[in-house]
Amino acid sequence: MALTDVSTSRRRGRRREDSKLAGHVDRLGEEHPPIPLDSVDYTMERPGLLAERFGTVLDFMARVELEVERNVLELNLLMPDPPEVDRHFYADVWLPQETHHGLILDKLQVLAGLPPTEPNLTDVAFKLKLLGALGKVYGVQDVSRMLYYLTGLATERSAVLAYNKLHAGLVELGEKAVAATVVAPIRRQEPGHFAYYQMAARQLWSQLSSWQRWLVRTLRRHSFEPVGVYNKLQRVEFGQLMRALGISTGGDADLRHYARQVGRVEHELLWAHRRGMRVPDYVFKELRRAAQAAANLKEDRRPEAARSGP
Repeated sequence: MALTDVSTSRRRGRRREDSKLAGHVDRLGEEHPPIPLDSVDYTMERPGLLAERFGTVLDFMARVELEVERNVLELNLLMPDPPEVDRHFYADVWLPQETHHGLILDKLQVLAGLPPTEPNLTDVAFKLKLLGALGKVYGVQDVSRMLYYLTGLATERSAVLAYNKLHAGLVELGEKAVAATVVAPIRRQEPGHFAYYQMAARQLWSQLSSWQRWLVRTLRRHSFEPVGVYNKLQRVEFGQLMRALGISTGGDADLRHYARQVGRVEHELLWAHRRGMRVPDYVFKELRRAAQAAANLKEDRRPEAARSGP
């Protein structure tokens, strides 16, 4: 086959993939509009017990969901000229869905007697600004895109696992209304986001050059953080979330199992050539770090870190 035929075939393949991705985003928008805020039944049988068992979970998840507003600002910096399908996904579908998730969870915790969450909606980390500036250099924006997809994969998989456990916990408590009208509709929307990142990541990874793949692996290894963790306080809070949901109660064995679920696609793409490694080590290490931070926290002390700090 001639070189021109190969190039033509590749372009056609990419157009088919782009069309498939765009169709997925359109279906997400049509089939899963933002959850109507007036559709929720906040009836609670024992709000005090709900707050005691899952207050840290609700606060953390509400903050993360509401901070998508800042995440969109970050994406606009990271990708000065993104594919239209990416922009359509994160601005028109993902943002309004996640914002409603956050508003619903925040109202639930307030009605349960807890203070409202305090999301950081404006402060963008310097490292993201720097990476965004480098995005104007040829080839670097595709590296940023790949990091965006990998972060999305880990975030959405973490969300699905957490919402499944929260739903089960609420049912166990007898809080059927909240489980059915708050958590169930939210968790129904998360897998579609994960599917988008997975399709986009697989497509882009196949197009990256050797140096781009090396840079993605290097940056990902040194920049991975659990979803919603940007400072010491939030690391403790994530550790408390894992403990409340029973993710870390079995020690390292449970954490490795959770890390494998969170990092499965990432491992397949970035590290399949590393025989014997079942999960990226940096995923497990950061999860264990959060679990240990929560375990070491004394009741009368909180880590000295602002929510929006580095």
